[in-house]
Amino acid sequence: MSTKFHSELSQDISLLLNDTDDYNVIIQTGEGKNSREFRAHSIILKIRSPYFKNLSTKWVVQKNNMIEIKKPNIRPTVFEIILKYIYTGEVNLTKRPGADILGLLIATDELLLEKLFRHVLNHLIKNQTAWIKQNYVHILHTISKLSSCKKLQDHCIESICLDPQPLITSKEFLSLDKDILYELFKRDDLQIEETVAWDYLMKWSIEQTPGLGSKNNDRTKWNDNNYKALKGTLSKFIPLIRFAEIPSDDFYDKVRPYKAVLPLHIYEELVLFYYKDTLPKSITLPPRVGKVKLESKLINPKQANIIACWIERKNEKNATLDKKYKFDLLYHSKQNGLNINTFRNKCNNQGACLVLVKSQQSAKIYGGYNPIGFTNSGGQWRGTTESFIFSFENSEDIQNMRISRINNGYNNYAIYDYNIYGFSFGNNFYLNSDKRIYCSYNGYYDGNLNNVLNPYLNSNFIPEDTEAFKITTT
Repeated sequence: MSTKFHSELSQDISLLLNDTDDYNVIIQTGEGKNSREFRAHSIILKIRSPYFKNLSTKWVVQKNNMIEIKKPNIRPTVFEIILKYIYTGEVNLTKRPGADILGLLIATDELLLEKLFRHVLNHLIKNQTAWIKQNYVHILHTISKLSSCKKLQDHCIESICLDPQPLITSKEFLSLDKDILYELFKRDDLQIEETVAWDYLMKWSIEQTPGLGSKNNDRTKWNDNNYKALKGTLSKFIPLIRFAEIPSDDFYDKVRPYKAVLPLHIYEELVLFYYKDTLPKSITLPPRVGKVKLESKLINPKQANIIACWIERKNEKNATLDKKYKFDLLYHSKQNGLNINTFRNKCNNQGACLVLVKSQQSAKIYGGYNPIGFTNSGGQWRGTTESFIFSFENSEDIQNMRISRINNGYNNYAIYDYNIYGFSFGNNFYLNSDKRIYCSYNGYYDGNLNNVLNPYLNSNFIPEDTEAFKITTT
């Protein structure tokens, strides 16, 4: 039986990283003041990366038994990470800025370091959410031609569709590549009001049109050639605008002034639509619905998307959903009255339901997800592993939300159907017959319950508003 000493071998090889003797490769990275020279061993490079097996590229010069490789497109901070990985098999991205990680992703793709590439890609998506959101244009322009980065590109597009504001309000938006913008605008799940979509399309088009831009954005001073040029810029985007979703006053104030850039037949169809309610024939795209469709007075679409992520057991708030979700309002206390019998009549036997509650005393939103639905069964515990209770700090909060799932081993006590309750999640969170919401620690949901139901744990409150939705998926 052989004895293996892999750890010692790895440690000894790693010592070569800082060994100034016997190297036969000089790698020059970066440009100008931001440049640095690294020394390496060709045998190590060739073993670790297929890229270095063929050194007959334009970046390589051989003289005096020394191989010189120039990589001006790779920053020194990035190549330092790569070289350490090649010699030691170790990489630590914890404190690295997003720019370095993106640069590392591109470099590992070029140098054919597949395992490191996958690790960097997953790290970037999982741990650099805020940086990605602030740099959509730079990222998409950098990776748009790289098929290996499709996962990152899809992540960016999905995130933008969920929340377009960080992109369209950024300074870089006006320089966004036309093909990327086209892909976004043709999406049915781009969650943006059509008037806003038109406004930002016009801003982008004016900036992209020769002779216009920031130096000539006053349309009252444009001539026929300016309008003709702008029409050319807009031509491929006009069929993507859902004009039927633009209110008539917005059409008059925002679209009509640009009549000259619209094809005549489309403009005439729009006039008929706004005057006679005749649907346009040339542009028949459906309204943008997003992957989560909801009309609520208590939460916004971003929060609904987070709830959908929880339903799919995805804890990342911008995770890509596997299904499309529709939230149909069943019960609204301000319309139907706060009454447990009314709640039951409207919500029983409707399938999976979402309950939302707002307290009178604070802006906090509480809720519960019941995947098995409410029934008429009196005084009966009903089991599921997928129910949960949650809270948002307010109707806009997407940072400080909390969730508590049914405890392992207690899933048979997830939902309590009893005629004195409107709803009851494990007796932890329920609407009582006295029209108050009770929050109790004595139930069957997990230890995060204290954070979810704070500050009403083992207490109760009068709800200002209550909503219940039927959830369907496709």
